[in-house]
Amino acid sequence: MSQTDQFIEVNRPVSTVYNQYTQFEEFPRFMEGVERVHQIRDDLLHWVVEIGGKRREFDAKITEQIPEKRIAWTSTDGKTTSGVVTFHYVDPQKTRVAVQMSYDPEGIAENVADWLGIVSARVKGDLQRFKEFVENRPQETGAWRGEIREPGR
Repeated sequence: MSQTDQFIEVNRPVSTVYNQYTQFEEFPRFMEGVERVHQIRDDLLHWVVEIGGKRREFDAKITEQIPEKRIAWTSTDGKTTSGVVTFHYVDPQKTRVAVQMSYDPEGIAENVADWLGIVSARVKGDLQRFKEFVENRPQETGAWRGEIREPGR
């Protein structure tokens, strides 16, 4: 398994940043290689992505979602990936968004891309585009304030 850790500061309140991030079907507007995200239910997303010239589909289960704090996920089939996005209050108009993601590169192309740091660069670029997406809007495109916790947490 490989891992990437990236963060960015967004010039918007934590509630606005979190609300926008919960609009998963908007991800293709700022995530490179993401063709479509379909929210099947509150805790399950279907992803269609292009990685290294190959189209892949997989489902990801949200294992934890705490408003204005964190969203954690793990894939349930297809591409092996998991991670957490955390939202940190910096000041009334600034939020730090941090992404920690683990993934299992498959095949020569993905392993070379991982070795060259392309995955980390893509996540960093996605965060930069998310920042621009949020900052260039008068308000978030929606919000989901529900909470998800795995049993025992």
